[in-house]
Amino acid sequence: MNTLRYCFFTILILSVSLLFVFYAINFHVQKSLRRLNFPVSSTLAEACKALIEDKAPFLKETALKTSFRKSNCTEYITRNHYITRALSSEEAAFPLAYIITLHKEFETFERLFRAVYMPQNVYCVHVDGKAPVALRQAVWQLVGCFPNAFLASHTERVVYGGASRLRADLHCMRDLLASTVPWQYVLNVCGQDFPLKTNREIVRQLKGFRGKNVTPGVLPPPHVIARTKYVHREQLYPFFSFMLRTFVHKAPPPHNLTIYFGSAYIAVTRPFVKFVLQDRRAIDLLAWSQDTYSPDEHFWVTLNRIPG
Repeated sequence: MNTLRYCFFTILILSVSLLFVFYAINFHVQKSLRRLNFPVSSTLAEACKALIEDKAPFLKETALKTSFRKSNCTEYITRNHYITRALSSEEAAFPLAYIITLHKEFETFERLFRAVYMPQNVYCVHVDGKAPVALRQAVWQLVGCFPNAFLASHTERVVYGGASRLRADLHCMRDLLASTVPWQYVLNVCGQDFPLKTNREIVRQLKGFRGKNVTPGVLPPPHVIARTKYVHREQLYPFFSFMLRTFVHKAPPPHNLTIYFGSAYIAVTRPFVKFVLQDRRAIDLLAWSQDTYSPDEHFWVTLNRIPG
């Protein structure tokens, strides 16, 4: 009997304590909202209220919308508050080029594109040849609303870790050189990226490099040497793909180049892009890299480290 009384008393104390804690938290949140002077109709205030009351997430009708299946380009650009003029003379005088590669998640790409879009820049978008037709059509419809954005003229069926990923960037580089936009640097990103800086901050950062390329890299650590030591082959099937490593040794790099490894994501100048597409050393390195693993992680940095 004493045990039952003890359990009942303990449960009662815990229940009262939990009610008191919940009331204190609720009171503190409400007080904080009043201190911030949010109006009752404020999106943030209503969202917080819904969260406190454990209701479904609150969304305002004026929130950022994706997709434009039932609107034309003008409505889409206006409704989503795209920037339609350069925000400063500094940015207007330093246009950028973007390469965006994607294979899934149109809505994620759409948010990325809106975040990096500036009317003075230029954008080349490469959609994986294996991607669903609906995705490619949606991307085509979006970029068609902007005169400074376009799909890559050549499409690769990209295999992760294969040279097809590198070729996708190179296709866009050729297209960007043909653009009338006098871009200063080109940056390559994937469809699941999102910027942490504004366009103006990116411009100022790049101007600080004084025409130098951003291709981080080091001499090959032991665990990546096999990527260029052995022949690797792309294996592409209807429902999956992968890189197959063989036991065939590769020939040494052309022109006695020293191979470096680094990031596949870069920020490089227009003269460097011309060098990559036209110089014999770059052309031969590309050919040599076709059967290596993840050549985009050694191609850019190796070329940028060539003396002179």
